[in-house]
Amino acid sequence: MKNLTLHKIAEACGGKLFGCDGETDKEVSGVVLDSRLVEENFLFVAAKGERVDGHDFISQVMDNKAAGVVCERVPKAVDGPYILVKDSFQALKDIAEFYRKQLDIKVVGITGSVGKTSTKEFIASVLAEKYQVLKTEGNYNNEIGLPLTVLKIRKHHQAAVLEMGISDFGEMHRLSKIARPDICVLTNIGECHLENLKSKEGILQAKTEIFDFMQEDGAICANGDDDMLRRIEEMNGHRALEGRKPIYFGLNESNPVYADEIENKGLFGSSAKIHMENGEFTAEIPLPGGHMVYNALAAACVGSLLGLSGAQIREGIAKVKPLGGRSNIIRLPERVVIDDCYNANPVSMCAALDLLEAALTRRVAVMGDMFELGDNKERMHAKVGAYAVEKGIEVIVCIGELSINMYDSAGEAMQEAGRENTELYYFPGKKEFLEKMSGILRKGDTVLVKASHGMAFEEIVKALYTSSLFLK
Repeated sequence: MKNLTLHKIAEACGGKLFGCDGETDKEVSGVVLDSRLVEENFLFVAAKGERVDGHDFISQVMDNKAAGVVCERVPKAVDGPYILVKDSFQALKDIAEFYRKQLDIKVVGITGSVGKTSTKEFIASVLAEKYQVLKTEGNYNNEIGLPLTVLKIRKHHQAAVLEMGISDFGEMHRLSKIARPDICVLTNIGECHLENLKSKEGILQAKTEIFDFMQEDGAICANGDDDMLRRIEEMNGHRALEGRKPIYFGLNESNPVYADEIENKGLFGSSAKIHMENGEFTAEIPLPGGHMVYNALAAACVGSLLGLSGAQIREGIAKVKPLGGRSNIIRLPERVVIDDCYNANPVSMCAALDLLEAALTRRVAVMGDMFELGDNKERMHAKVGAYAVEKGIEVIVCIGELSINMYDSAGEAMQEAGRENTELYYFPGKKEFLEKMSGILRKGDTVLVKASHGMAFEEIVKALYTSSLFLK
């Protein structure tokens, strides 16, 4: 890893190097927080987590021929190099920041309220048509995951696509300091993390901290159909915006990158004609939902900036694969399941209902609590319940303490709309629903499963795999 020697690492994180009688200028081969991932010549960052203290495994990793250890206290009975620091997590960020500065690589940073992960997948798939690409894996998008992702970049990588997630002011500033993106992509501004950010204006302020350490010659790609993101041009006084206009994408033809002639293919994706300054092409978008067109447009925008042809962008879009728990469509012999239980907020919940609406069979929405919504959580759950009725979903199942608001609102909306045939259910928890599921579901249903990750709705998805047990 370029310039990551024990001596340079100690300097970068403000630590003191001890126990190193031999060579200090040999570059380490990797940096990890998990002792189980340590290989020969790796650097292990020992940190105290909620359940496990990495300091307890220092002796073990040194036995595995680690290059050294970053730690907060002097290790006992360990013969090998260690770097003593005040805060191991801060040291990890400092090391990643130093390493990023050594790299000659194009970095794409992605933020927004909804769609970061799917947008990341589209952009990475497109760029892979021309470059060796590293992308964020799993949920490694915060102040621990992002530096670990940066530290996975190797000599053969030519581009990195980094998802950047936050929940409070200042976090994006710190993430940007590590990532130093060449291209900043903003998907949208929606109602999430309101406990700390309070309003859409606060969300916009926090998300646009991504510009704080953008490269001098960097570019901004933003959803031009989002009224909040259109305000970026009005943010005077920010270094990153001096003389630089965002490249907007969207469905409105006033955007420099836009789509029209959209053909909805239901749960099996869509096609759209994508227009850019250097040409146009028809793209097959394999993932379902109208919002996926925006993801394809973001990828087209980034791909064009990094020199890909229209043909390469089209091929990359067509190769995008669904992620487990993220609008993953599972075809079972008895029914179709939309596994979207990774996380949820009001915007993504409504987008998932939009997707379910496209199904040609009886549609079932199994929805649970959404977390981190602040003081408006009851109103926002109610909004989702009413929206499910508006979309004409035949069976609405609400699960969880907060979802009683979803249930009540759906009931009121059914009365107002005269939807006597809509089936509406409420259960306090998953267990109660699973006990009654066989009497609710039918053969041939399309079932959406969605809630915040803390609801662990993957248990419901697993139960649906044994669908032969739950047929009417």
